[in-house]
Amino acid sequence: MKIAIAQLNPIIGDLSGNAQKILAAAQKAATAKTRLLLTPELSLCGYPPRDLLLNPSFVAAMGTTLQQLASDLPSNLAVLVGTVEEHLEAPSNGGKSLYNSMALLENGKVKQIFHKRLLPSYDVFDERRYFEPGLEANYFTLDDIDIGVTICEDLWNDEDFWGKRSYAINPIADLAIIGVDLIINLSASPYSVGKPNFRERMLKHSVIRFQQPMIYTNQVGGNDDLVFDGNSFALNRKGELVCRARGFDVDLAFLEFDSEKRDLQPSSMIPAPANEDAEIWQALVLGVRDYAQKCRFSKAVLGLSGGIDSALVATIATAALGKENVLGILMPSPYSSDHSISDAIALSQNLGIKTQTIPIGELMKSFDNSLAEMFAGTEFGLAEENIQSRIRGNLLMAVANKFGYLLLSTGNKSEMAVGYCTLYGDMNGGLAVIADVPKTRVYSLCNWLNNRGTQGDSELGDAEKIINPIPQNIITKAPSAELKPGQVDQDSLPPYDILDDILQRLIHNHQSAAQIVAAGHEATVVARVIQLVNRAEFKRRQAPPGLKITDRAFGTGWRMPIASNWLAVENQQNTTKKTYVQ
Repeated sequence: MKIAIAQLNPIIGDLSGNAQKILAAAQKAATAKTRLLLTPELSLCGYPPRDLLLNPSFVAAMGTTLQQLASDLPSNLAVLVGTVEEHLEAPSNGGKSLYNSMALLENGKVKQIFHKRLLPSYDVFDERRYFEPGLEANYFTLDDIDIGVTICEDLWNDEDFWGKRSYAINPIADLAIIGVDLIINLSASPYSVGKPNFRERMLKHSVIRFQQPMIYTNQVGGNDDLVFDGNSFALNRKGELVCRARGFDVDLAFLEFDSEKRDLQPSSMIPAPANEDAEIWQALVLGVRDYAQKCRFSKAVLGLSGGIDSALVATIATAALGKENVLGILMPSPYSSDHSISDAIALSQNLGIKTQTIPIGELMKSFDNSLAEMFAGTEFGLAEENIQSRIRGNLLMAVANKFGYLLLSTGNKSEMAVGYCTLYGDMNGGLAVIADVPKTRVYSLCNWLNNRGTQGDSELGDAEKIINPIPQNIITKAPSAELKPGQVDQDSLPPYDILDDILQRLIHNHQSAAQIVAAGHEATVVARVIQLVNRAEFKRRQAPPGLKITDRAFGTGWRMPIASNWLAVENQQNTTKKTYVQ
């Protein structure tokens, strides 16, 4: 039996458009004499639909669209489509009103409906808000082959792999007990660094444990802050990889199930990215491209400071949108160094993007004059420094509004974590491209881009070859906001390699101050960093959406209170300087 994996990029809420994508894949699959077509979780509405699911008309329209799709599909092709199904008993038993489901469509009809059994409510997931869990193991028979159906999280509870159980049941184990011939998993699994490889290892463990061949189908594309990497794959009964679809791109992959051997046969194999930087690069380019297109932007604007963060964002934007659709704005102040301007111009020439220069010296004087009376008798400080950033933010927003451009924010994760950013200044934007990329990773990505040497292959995603896109001086010079003479970031922050290690331990590993100090960091530095992270929460709440590339991002899955007295270093509160970086 020939099976096809339709790795689709849906637009959330675009029911007819998504149905057309499924239909187009089905028509190609039918031409290739495919018997079964797999599509991702909630492929009809796109994942995650969030509170659209609370709208009865949206749910009703999904049902109508599903029926129409069933009648439009080619005959003799069975198709699994991700949808929602009403839970009719919900009002009487207090359950949720919907199921997260897969519908089996064949010969113009909805033949069977399968419900997701494990509903995640952690990180970016909130499925218990909307869905009731399915209670039965899911499988169907097609051409005398018994096929088990699991949906995304159903795969993630192998207690033998994890060493524990997060749920009371393991849907994979239940299907193995039934004795199905093949298990499929239909997913919408967001990307984070290293996750594609991790999924393959996890699924391989289950395949070998239960002696069941498995096919994993994943959504691809950017939806708001989430990036879905695709990377669908299949494993035979021995746990050998027999198929891998493209990463970070739409794909239609084919494979054969041998009904006599009761196993999957080797098929097409797309190589995995060479390293983490290559993987992250593809995720960020896809995230920017889809955010712009799905929000109906064709062009982007950003501030070019001559620093490494804006250089990386400009390079990502160029690869995502094309050099003709990216505008860099240079906004020098009296404190700007000559190399900031020359480095920004060199970068723009390398990328081939247009630039515009708007000096802000006179605007700074106007602000100083307007505030002179109120600020009389006070010392020059953060308020005056940040006026520059807010002037630049206003200018960028004016350009974005005037010409209908998407404003890209250029702050990195290290800055967002400790509040080394300015509200209504450099935090302005419609999308924070590298808000989940630590500063040390920014350097790693820029070095990787230059060492790759060419931006002309599919991994870099641009039609043109660009040799060493990031000017070397941008990489080697000390980072600085240049808000006062001679300023560098390390005047206010620990060196970034130290800061990022503390933040990794605190944010991702949930380590206490004592544990971080025991790892070799100075107690006063740890206390200061933790204090800054806690106090910057009100800023992060007002930031634009940032593309998620780690397992702990400041976005949908970050749910910290703003007003809170909890500090992980309570015993050190009184020994640290209490200032805000605004």
